[in-house]
Amino acid sequence: MFNPTREQVRQFFCQAWRKYRERAILEGAEVTAADLILHHPEYHALLEDPASALEQEFTPEIGQMNPFLHLSLHLAVAEQVSIDQPPGIRAAYQALRARFDVHEAEHAILECLGETIWRAQRHGVAMDGAAYLECVRRVAGL
Repeated sequence: MFNPTREQVRQFFCQAWRKYRERAILEGAEVTAADLILHHPEYHALLEDPASALEQEFTPEIGQMNPFLHLSLHLAVAEQVSIDQPPGIRAAYQALRARFDVHEAEHAILECLGETIWRAQRHGVAMDGAAYLECVRRVAGL
């Protein structure tokens, strides 16, 4: 399983954004990453300054969501929906899309994913995939 470092994740998003702005060829997940970044103009300046992006700290105390965590969660949701893993997430996403645009539907799922990750970390256990999917289904009205 691929487990990138904090620096690698930050470099990935900065590079995807740089390549998008330079109209260079985007490869693999960079295509999705650039699209996600387009929907988050509040992150553009940060991503355009990789040196600052690599060193900056994002803690709950400063009251700002970590942009790299947020984009990574978006990327995870996009991948989950594309391969329907966990099974049933694509149907829940489609139900959300009937009510919301793509970005808002992803954000609804992001809330469930973030909560699931938080619970696993807080209790020192593996993520509960069933609880995650149930949360997504509940939000989708299924």
